[in-house]
Amino acid sequence: MTIAREIMHTGATCIQESESLEAAARRMSELDVGALPVCGPDDRLHGIVTDRDIVVKCLAKGKDPKTMTAGMLEQGKPITVDIETDTDDVLRVMEEHRIRRLPVIENHRLVGMISEADLARRLPEEKVGHFVEAVCSAK
Repeated sequence: MTIAREIMHTGATCIQESESLEAAARRMSELDVGALPVCGPDDRLHGIVTDRDIVVKCLAKGKDPKTMTAGMLEQGKPITVDIETDTDDVLRVMEEHRIRRLPVIENHRLVGMISEADLARRLPEEKVGHFVEAVCSAK
């Protein structure tokens, strides 16, 4: 049995809710990632901001990424899995919610992220193929 700990990448860097989307975009560029976890003053995960969020929900609407904060894009409770979650359950959660990045939690703290690339590198091709089909197909 493979678990989340074995397929996630560690060292997920949070952006604070109060930081600008410009700072988020800069950090994404530095880290070569397409999403950042958003943490609050309590240093707990409050959401995720993606490069697409910045483009669609800020720039395309004529808003200023220097003044709009990561916290302004939060929508509901983030979907997460525990570090000990079986990878079949990880895939089920990602497919069910049609998400491509999944935060991994241990003792209520963010410890890593699972992305499509992590799945492709560490899981059998048939499981990854089913995941891609489920997440990328039209509703």
